[in-house]
Amino acid sequence: MPIISENFRKKLHTVIYEADTPAGKFFDISLIFVIIISVVAVMLESVAPIKIKYGYELAVVEWVVTIFFTFEYIARIIALKQPAKYIFSFYGIVDLLATLPKYIGLLFPGTGFLIAIRAIRLLRIFRILKLVHFVGASNQLAAAIKKSRVKIAVFLFSVVVLCIILGTLMYMIEGPESGFTSIPTSIYWTIVTLTTVGFGDITPATPFGQFVSMLIMILGYGIIAVPTGLVTAQFITTQPHENTQSCPNCSAEHHRDNAKFCYNCGHTLN
Repeated sequence: MPIISENFRKKLHTVIYEADTPAGKFFDISLIFVIIISVVAVMLESVAPIKIKYGYELAVVEWVVTIFFTFEYIARIIALKQPAKYIFSFYGIVDLLATLPKYIGLLFPGTGFLIAIRAIRLLRIFRILKLVHFVGASNQLAAAIKKSRVKIAVFLFSVVVLCIILGTLMYMIEGPESGFTSIPTSIYWTIVTLTTVGFGDITPATPFGQFVSMLIMILGYGIIAVPTGLVTAQFITTQPHENTQSCPNCSAEHHRDNAKFCYNCGHTLN
């Protein structure tokens, strides 16, 4: 007789991995709440006056959160038939990294601030905000970016070539006297100007250089719109049909809303 019954495993999987269910949504929202408390506690501990006055209380909070994450990590492994899929997944590694720092701090004092890595777990908020609008739209956006990746890569390559040409031109126009001491420095200035950041550490002094910089700034506004248009065109043609269901057998995600079986292993979905 197995130590963990199949019925218990299914219920545990529903609560931990299914953000579509009321219990799963409550669990994930509670998890986000605990993560935020943990991160705030670490931030407050870095403030000397607060640490002196409330150091003990903050340490208690961190240990309570660490113990909670430890049991949660173990529960996530128990809930799966193939736990290795979760352990070596992105979220599995993040969950482990969020649990270890406090224990590492016992062996190596001074590494307690690694607990701030728990903030990465806030990425789970995308699973909580299912409501179809959020997850469906996020999946749609990811698919649109993936389909546009070649066009975006060609566009970025063209921008890099343009920056090299304009940087070289500004080096020839301004020279070291105006701070353009080398072509790489001039390319750096071109990129900063083209992206409309404008640090102001290097500025053209000649009228012709100022005219070219003005053209680069105007060009920057036009360049910003290009990748947005590429992704938007794909975004409009991509329809969201996925939800947050996770297969209890292989942990595969991104199933269609009406799916009854896992597309990866064929196991029945909850």
